[in-house]
Amino acid sequence: MTVADSTARRLLVHLARAQAGGRLPSVTAGVVRDGELVWSGTYGGPPVPGHDPTDVQHRIGSITKTLTGVLVLQLVRDGRVELDAPVSVVLGDVPYGDRTARQLLAHASGIAAEPAGEWWERSDGMSFDELVAAHASAPAVTAPGSRFHYSNLGYALLGELVARVHGRSWADCVASLVLEPLGMARTSYLPTGPAASGWSVDPYTRELVAEPATDTRALAPAGQLWSTVADLAAYAAFLVDGHLDVLDASWLATASTTQSGSAGDALASAHGLGLQLLRGGSGTLVGHGGSMPGFLAACFVDRPRRTGAVVMAPATTGFSPSELARVLLEELEACEPTLPLPWVPTTSVPLELDGVLGTWHWGNTPFVLALEGGSRGPGGSGHGEVVATGPGGAEKWRFAVVDGRVVGTRGYHHGEELHVVRRPDGSVSHLEVATFVLTRTPYDPDAPAPGGHPGR
Repeated sequence: MTVADSTARRLLVHLARAQAGGRLPSVTAGVVRDGELVWSGTYGGPPVPGHDPTDVQHRIGSITKTLTGVLVLQLVRDGRVELDAPVSVVLGDVPYGDRTARQLLAHASGIAAEPAGEWWERSDGMSFDELVAAHASAPAVTAPGSRFHYSNLGYALLGELVARVHGRSWADCVASLVLEPLGMARTSYLPTGPAASGWSVDPYTRELVAEPATDTRALAPAGQLWSTVADLAAYAAFLVDGHLDVLDASWLATASTTQSGSAGDALASAHGLGLQLLRGGSGTLVGHGGSMPGFLAACFVDRPRRTGAVVMAPATTGFSPSELARVLLEELEACEPTLPLPWVPTTSVPLELDGVLGTWHWGNTPFVLALEGGSRGPGGSGHGEVVATGPGGAEKWRFAVVDGRVVGTRGYHHGEELHVVRRPDGSVSHLEVATFVLTRTPYDPDAPAPGGHPGR
């Protein structure tokens, strides 16, 4: 599957404008739809002459953090790490060991943005023990959980946590637990095969200046990896659908839930558990941007639309790869809109919902509860959900049957249980959810009404 020629031209125009306006040696990008790379392009000189640009490695910087986040969430899923326990449970007496995995993943730990010492991205890396020694008396920046404060240092702690639990290096864990199952054979700790050189551009002579390619060692979980457009396209497909051998869609939905953000950018971005969230597309784009000396990159997906965009450039500055990814996704949608998932009929009604569907009233306000069959795409249950629509037909709440309980999956009652109160004969008297009482008629006199029934 590919995009139309006219769409391809419009996508390429955005690359050309970024390359020319940002004075980039080159920029390469790809667009993913329904799990496939449907378009790719490059503009400027080829990143490595004689090689397919989509197979040329670039350093992906902080996109690496998302893979570290996946490894941590695998441990949480498997019961080997508690998301809200201090990392000292695993790491012992280390600086900032009182911070939790959740706080570190979401950049809400309050610890320093950068490690002590020289500029780590441009220097030979240090061991974890050396990193610990360098921060033995380093103060925190803010109180844990008090605000969003981006921290590369935090991901060094998370990478060591992963390594300690598995008893092998973080790099080995990434390769065997994420890259291999996803078929990302061209993603590696150090460059292998055709790889671009990293450059900056002199601001006055416009000459290219070579940038260093370092082994960051203890900071590797924050930004070490090299990858290709083709491999990150496969990763984008994973971020949309999940993978049973890595993390399923329900865990990706958890990772994509906002944990921290800054009012300083008018809430245009936020962080989940290892994933960056940007305003755009159908609402929120999920993924991460990345930068290291000589390289800029981004990988973002629009999960409801099942699309993704990958951007790479061998340049230190010049443009925002995350913004370009957003523009490519919105251009794709404008040219070739996403088809909605087909409606499917309900095949069966769970016993827990017997007598529950239909019109109910919260006080005098009517709500219609109807069963929607099948899955709603990424994060959907696949077993049908109860959708509650209010006046005007707007969706207000959503519920699903989980282990015999009717539980909210979206809206104000997310996570709350909908209690079905039945009469002795099994018929439904009323519904209760978080003190809300729903009755078949407005203020049914036979059902409890908090505060009493009006007019009585």
